[in-house]
Amino acid sequence: MSVLTRDEAQTRAQLLDVHHYRVDLDLTTGDETFRSRSLIRFTARAAGDTFVELKPETLHSALLDDEPLDITALDGNRLPLSLTEGEHTLRVSTTMRYSRTGEGMHRFTDPTDGESYVYTQLFMEDVQRVFAAFDQPDLKAVFEVGVTAPEGWTVLSNGITEQQPDGRWQAAPTPLLSTYFVCVAAGPFHSIRTEHAGLPFGIHCRRSLAAHLDADADEILAVTKACYDRYHEKFDEPYPFDSYDQAFVPEFNAGAMENPGLVTFRDEFVFRSAVTVTERQTRAMVIAHEMAHMWFGDLVTLRWWDDIWLNESFAEYMGFQTVNEACSDLFPDTWIDFGVTRKAWGYEADQRPSTHPVAPDPEAVPDTASALLNFDGISYAKGASALRQLVAWLGEKDFLAGINIHFKRHKFGNATLADFIDNLAAATDRDVHAWAEQWLRTTGVDTLTSRLEGEGTHWLLHVDRDGSRPHRIQAGIFDRQPDGELALRERRELDVPQEAPGELTGPRPALVVLNDGDLTYAKLRFDEVSEESALRGLSRIPDALTRAVVWNALRDMVRDGDLAPADYLEVALAHLPEETELALVQGVLGFARTQIADRYVPEEERPAALAKIGEIARALLRRTEDGEEPGLRLTAVRACVDSATTPDKIASWLGEGTVHGGPELDPELRWRILARLAVLGATDETVIAAELERDPSATGQEGAARCRAGLPTPEAKEAAWAAMFSSDDLSNYLFTATAQGFWQPEQAELVREYVPRFYEAAVALGDRRGPAMAEAAGRYAFPSYAIDADSLALGESHLTSDTMIPALHRKLVDQLDDLRRALAVRGA
Repeated sequence: MSVLTRDEAQTRAQLLDVHHYRVDLDLTTGDETFRSRSLIRFTARAAGDTFVELKPETLHSALLDDEPLDITALDGNRLPLSLTEGEHTLRVSTTMRYSRTGEGMHRFTDPTDGESYVYTQLFMEDVQRVFAAFDQPDLKAVFEVGVTAPEGWTVLSNGITEQQPDGRWQAAPTPLLSTYFVCVAAGPFHSIRTEHAGLPFGIHCRRSLAAHLDADADEILAVTKACYDRYHEKFDEPYPFDSYDQAFVPEFNAGAMENPGLVTFRDEFVFRSAVTVTERQTRAMVIAHEMAHMWFGDLVTLRWWDDIWLNESFAEYMGFQTVNEACSDLFPDTWIDFGVTRKAWGYEADQRPSTHPVAPDPEAVPDTASALLNFDGISYAKGASALRQLVAWLGEKDFLAGINIHFKRHKFGNATLADFIDNLAAATDRDVHAWAEQWLRTTGVDTLTSRLEGEGTHWLLHVDRDGSRPHRIQAGIFDRQPDGELALRERRELDVPQEAPGELTGPRPALVVLNDGDLTYAKLRFDEVSEESALRGLSRIPDALTRAVVWNALRDMVRDGDLAPADYLEVALAHLPEETELALVQGVLGFARTQIADRYVPEEERPAALAKIGEIARALLRRTEDGEEPGLRLTAVRACVDSATTPDKIASWLGEGTVHGGPELDPELRWRILARLAVLGATDETVIAAELERDPSATGQEGAARCRAGLPTPEAKEAAWAAMFSSDDLSNYLFTATAQGFWQPEQAELVREYVPRFYEAAVALGDRRGPAMAEAAGRYAFPSYAIDADSLALGESHLTSDTMIPALHRKLVDQLDDLRRALAVRGA
């Protein structure tokens, strides 16, 4: 299949003005395929040759101005068109194939009740899997979508849908949309409908999740309404569509997708089991993120994919900021979680060979395949961090004024980085263009280090910068109290680079924390006294966001070889049992378990590292015996399970159906325990099958696949490998679950023979099943626990493969760099 190049898109945009699509889908033709008909009305500004894209199972007919086209001329995904100047119509009739990879029109049959559901995910270039289209973001048009669906199904789309007398469903015409925003979701949905601000709102899920959606509906709708109202306070342009539906759909590859009027979410956000407040906060943030896209992305859309950060960075920033403002009664400070989880994602991505500017040069994104690679921690987390720094420097009033100019000038159209910066500049006297060059066109992470000079009661605070960007930061100055508390003396606003050092009076501070408040994007290092105070007194810092900044600095020090992994675990043992902020506990334990224990300590030291994590978890369990902190206790239970080196304790929990002192085991905890028992060789297929009979849901199917792949027998490993790479029967989610179970540090010798087999198998899989499955293979099926120089050399030797699709190549570049870093940390 040909990918669309930027030059081709520009040429076609100059030739065509696309007005209207009429799309008719018939979902009643079986479980494998559906019928698709499209009628496109457009104008050619001059005579010329172009093409329309489609990826059919069968192309039945194509008529240009009612004259048949030669359907055998379809070349890959392109049907050539020779146009005269003027108005045209194109009618295309096809049979399309459902996918099981989360791309195009995905079909899912719920193992709980046998009901089937379909939904579209048309991002980048997958509209071609559903109907014929001029598939690029700057050829916006009006869409009218009609759907024939089985009896008993509900059909959702971008506009309000109504069932017709003949049983078909018709969606209201949309405003001007890019092709990738068209959305259909259909099935016997459980729906909860309401109204807000004069518009119909709805939330929807498959029937087997109805009770769980009902339990969460009040919170989901409260967050949705609060964010909607807050955006209307921020933005001058009103919400531009006729309704707001949110559908929680199965086997969704992303967190969510901002289809106008019909946002689709992965249905893990309909919680079947107990979750923590930070997990509920993540769901709220994703709701806010996708709603921000209704303006930035949907109302105003990028012209080409080099500006994807305009969509994602803005929505990421607005998602956290708006939940922080509009839902503070539920989630007091979202920026703590952003600092611990999202920002770390950005820092990691920005230090790999695959890094790129937040706003890459257009020449660096020559086609859709290369554009797909930029959906990463840079376009999301680093870009959002840059915008947060921009707001700190520019002021929120001027920032929002510039945003509203942007919306007004480009609504229902397309815009570029240059447009965005010009519109911000129109609202301020500051040199936004220079800021953009320094922040958006550069790569890498600056490092800021505090340095104090002086004696007695007069001190000069210097900020040494390793990097090139300007930073507006706060420096937190802390004194140690007699009881050990690190009390805030003052917060000093500084611009880096400094014109002059900051003058401090009073005794030498015990601790200086640069970027206190986490308003910029930079790694931090401490002066010698501050580092000692941080390591000794972290839990005595009163502000949770400051503690998050310090924990992030320690994390970076481990990754850079400046702090031994064992020392990080000692700091965690000293301070985490006293931590009150759940996001910090989860972030630190997650890093300790998945990076330090699994990758950064040598194999012979891993049992001791797991034991240390288990010790932290048990301390948290003792602290939460009174039931006052259920989220913290749940986090501790999960950590106990994941770090178990012997099966007895967690096996007793599974047998009794409860943790002593609570909680009772829900499906998530039962599958988590069973997966760990499988890795430890303390369960078997009979037990797994019995648990699947107890929980035959889709999540149960994934849990069973994970457990079976984790069993430490040659037969189990070969069966899992064959399921992943010798057959295409696994859906995207079942592939991921199997891959997650397969590679285990405890089983390094058992799976060693599969390390060299991975590369050829992954390349072939990507070629057969496309970028979504290639990315899943690179992320989850990569032998990440084979941490040795031979594995690194083997992987690097395969990066020159001409047959590897870009999505897999990018993932392997990142994985091998992480492997290189792990080797360096082990040798530090």
